[in-house]
Amino acid sequence: MDKQTLINHLNDDLAGELSAIIQYITYAAKASGPYRPQLVQFFLAEVADEQLHAQFLANKIVALGGEPTTLPRPVPPAGNNREMLEAILVAELQAGKDYAQRAKEAEAFGDKGLVVQLEDMLRDESGHSEETARILQGWPL
Repeated sequence: MDKQTLINHLNDDLAGELSAIIQYITYAAKASGPYRPQLVQFFLAEVADEQLHAQFLANKIVALGGEPTTLPRPVPPAGNNREMLEAILVAELQAGKDYAQRAKEAEAFGDKGLVVQLEDMLRDESGHSEETARILQGWPL
């Protein structure tokens, strides 16, 4: 694993975290219906974790000699609460896969501290996806 490839992949992850921040804030604003207060609270509570992930990634990219991206991945449109939850689940599962792969790449690069941090972020994303999946289990169609 060469440094520039790792930087590029970390920038892809940073774009995903920037997208997650936008997604959670936007979906909190769009939530409606009888579960609106709970959904708003759930969505906004996730922003802090995603922001910490984004900040870590930006700092690491700079430490490696790269330039952090400022462009998020596109946020999927969602017309109702269920679609928002489903889109979040997809994004959180993807982030988990990305961080698992990135931890392997960091190991190959020889950066044990990065491996540990990515595994911690993977744990966070797993928790987010599990909680979202549990909400969706009982969600009306």
